[in-house]
Amino acid sequence: MATKKTKKSPSAKSTRSKPEHGTSLITAFREIRELIVRGRLSPGTWILEADLAERLNMGRTPVRGAIHWLQREGYILEHRNVSKSRMIVAPLTKEDANELCLIIGNLEGIAGRGVAQLAETQRKQIGAQLRALNGRLAGIATGQSGHPGEIFDIDREFHRLIVRHGAGPRLTTLHGGIEPQTERYWRLYASSIINDLHISVEEHAAIISAVEAADAVQTALKMNWLKGAERLGHVIDIFGERGSW
Repeated sequence: MATKKTKKSPSAKSTRSKPEHGTSLITAFREIRELIVRGRLSPGTWILEADLAERLNMGRTPVRGAIHWLQREGYILEHRNVSKSRMIVAPLTKEDANELCLIIGNLEGIAGRGVAQLAETQRKQIGAQLRALNGRLAGIATGQSGHPGEIFDIDREFHRLIVRHGAGPRLTTLHGGIEPQTERYWRLYASSIINDLHISVEEHAAIISAVEAADAVQTALKMNWLKGAERLGHVIDIFGERGSW
């Protein structure tokens, strides 16, 4: 006997459509943010909703929502002149870089304070992992091993390791929201910062010592970011701000 096919109720269909829309919005947000962070949408570039939708092979509704979300996050700005306004990729400026480094330095400093409160055995394990990462950076700095293209990813993992072990969910979320914005600067100016890599390695060594001794971890992390902002500022002074007027 043939079984009768049952029709899906409208309520089931509508219930399923909501997460699909939400997921497409999140996907659009992440993909556009990645284009901005990686410099594939350059600072100062006009944001054209239709072009982005075609580029991402997505509908305009989630792209529009993602643009507004990215505006709230600071990746996109509304640029106004006498006759009209346009949405643009946020420019890279020295003032913004200093503010971002100050914020993330304080966030990681709080995470570092959490690491300092861990048991000695765990701190030693974290210190060993940090030392291995810093050794890879040192190899690149001296030209003995590694590739300059790896610098950012190694450095990011160094700092993420601190956050992973010392931050709670709320702090981790805050850090995750700021980190990609600092990434824009380091990626676009990275080739000009490599000559100072040995200084960053020395600052990382101070962080490792502080972690293992459970002493002044917060200060060491904040100083690494503040000094990094100074080095970045010198590069911006030489090569100029990007996407600014």
